[in-house]
Amino acid sequence: MKLTSTLSLSFLLIGIAVSSTSYAHGDGAPQPVDTAGLEPLGEEWLTKNPYRDNEVAIEIGASGYNSNCARCHGLDAKSGGIAPDLRYLEVNAEGDEWFIYRIRNGAVRNGVTYMPKFEGLISQEAMWAIRTYIDSLDEDS
Repeated sequence: MKLTSTLSLSFLLIGIAVSSTSYAHGDGAPQPVDTAGLEPLGEEWLTKNPYRDNEVAIEIGASGYNSNCARCHGLDAKSGGIAPDLRYLEVNAEGDEWFIYRIRNGAVRNGVTYMPKFEGLISQEAMWAIRTYIDSLDEDS
């Protein structure tokens, strides 16, 4: 009887662990990012990071990244393999253009969402602050 109870409890715990991790990728709602302290960017979408090396943007971007990106791209942008390791994005206009396109539009392949669209969910200021935070990370750390 004790062995059966122990096995039942073990299977229950395994089931809880599996079910909670099975849906971890992409199941979180986007979190707001407070961009107070950043220069407003207006309605037109920029293709080059206007906040590069801005300490306020780095701090805001760290918070925004951890709330919205870390679940897939890893803490400190160190990917565990689910999504690209963002520390390797080029810190130049080409990298900026790719980043803003991807965060605005997401990524869908064969009908499967690999990254949700963030346009309309978080502001352009928040997106560029996140990019600034990622740029501030050392890719070798």
